[in-house]
Parts: sequence; C-alpha cells; structure tokens
Amino acid sequence: MPAGTAEQRHHHERARQFFYVLDGELTMEVAGEQHLLQAANGIEISPGVKHQARNESPEPVRFLVISSPTTRGDRIDE
Repeated sequence: MPAGTAEQRHHHERARQFFYVLDGELTMEVAGEQHLLQAANGIEISPGVKHQARNESPEPVRFLVISSPTTRGDRIDE
C-alpha cells in the first residue's frame, strides 16, 4: 500500500480476516479504535466489524490479508 493511502471503511457480513504486516507500518481502524501495526504483527477482524486499513507513514507498507470465507460479494462499504 503506497504511503498516504487508505482503503474505504467497510465490513464483511460473513468473512473473518487476518491482516499481517510484512514491511512498514499499517494503521488499522477497527470498530473506531486505532491499531498501529509494524512488521511481524497482525490483527484479526471478525465478521460485521467496521474496519479500514491506512498507510499514514511516509513509506510503503506490505501486508497479507487472509479471509475466510472469501470476501467476494461480502463487502459492505460505509
């Protein structure tokens, strides 16, 4: 994710997600609470919970997102 970018705040009706940071620093807003994740840290997002990934740092951030079941057709933008 490039520096200074963010995804749309949203939630998933069925999917559970896990975000894991590989490089850089990722800000995750989860249910209105801010979490600053650095490399080798992760966070789980339960179905129905509003969240947003943001890169507020001056450097790119690389992270993995694991979703179960798939998020295809399951995303509700806020």
